[in-house]
Amino acid sequence: MKKVFRISLLVILVGSFFYMSYFLYSKSKEPDVVFETDSVFTSTIIRKTVATGSIIPRKEIEIKSQVSGVVDRIYVEAGQVAKKGQLLSKIRIIPNAVALNNAQTQLRSARINYENSKQEKERQEQLYKDQIISEVEYNEFNLDFELREEALAAAESNLQLVREGASKKAGQTTNEVRSTVDGMILDVPVREGSFVIESNTFNEGTTIVSIANMQEMIFEGNVDESEVGKIKEGMPLKLIIGALEGESFDAILEYISPKGIEEEGAIQFEVRAAIQVRQEVFLRAGYSANADIVLEQKDDVLAIKESNLIFEGEDKVFVEVMTGQQQFEKREIETGISDGINIEVVSGITKEDRLKKL
Repeated sequence: MKKVFRISLLVILVGSFFYMSYFLYSKSKEPDVVFETDSVFTSTIIRKTVATGSIIPRKEIEIKSQVSGVVDRIYVEAGQVAKKGQLLSKIRIIPNAVALNNAQTQLRSARINYENSKQEKERQEQLYKDQIISEVEYNEFNLDFELREEALAAAESNLQLVREGASKKAGQTTNEVRSTVDGMILDVPVREGSFVIESNTFNEGTTIVSIANMQEMIFEGNVDESEVGKIKEGMPLKLIIGALEGESFDAILEYISPKGIEEEGAIQFEVRAAIQVRQEVFLRAGYSANADIVLEQKDDVLAIKESNLIFEGEDKVFVEVMTGQQQFEKREIETGISDGINIEVVSGITKEDRLKKL
């Protein structure tokens, strides 16, 4: 019985030894490496650069007041369409004390001169009828009277302008703000009761209303100095507007700034492009947008994924071409343009080749 037990124990120990040896051997043996492959394909390769910016009207007009005072009435609001000559706002004039005093003084002086000239004219008219003075002398007094009369009317109009902003003589009002162009009202930065300053040679004045033609929009953005040398006026752009998902707009590059501006350590050049606005889509001023500028495009060319390239030296490019079951050879190729993902293959391989995926 003991002999059987010993033989069984020995068999178990030997079996365990061989099992552990096989297990350790199988664990230490590396599995065969299986390389994945990529195909060679035909594709359209587009090399482009991106400009970031915004959508703005080509011409935005700021309508300002011709007089200083308080906004009495505002007749429009943002989003409305205004016509040229339309009344936008009315300003209540607060007369300047010095200007008002001068205007009143000039009026009193003009009235005194007028009354004196009128009496003198009447006296000389009687002398002329009595043939005491000649017609030439009478005409001189008559001319002086007419000049005094005109000076009085001018003084009255000037006082009315200072007080009310209205010209009595011509019926013209300077306290009424009217549109100078046709367009959509973008902004009304003032409110009724706000003080405004007139536009003059020393001050640009307070903006009452901003108006623009929303059918003539442009893209205004910046291009990095590394890309500005590759673009030129007349190039087509594709605008992607973040606020309008799924919508894109065609544009034509029409301006590249001759001078760069440093922004966050990089030199940026301003560019502008005319947008081909579609009637069914309303573009709001201020939309942020990205412009894809096509630098070069090739259609239906042989291409591979750029990740499969092997670079050696400064100008040599290789790929590993499959020659058999998990067998590859390194082959030099000539490449063309790239879009960052796919790259054109000019020569070195064919469409039937399979490449090692790197």
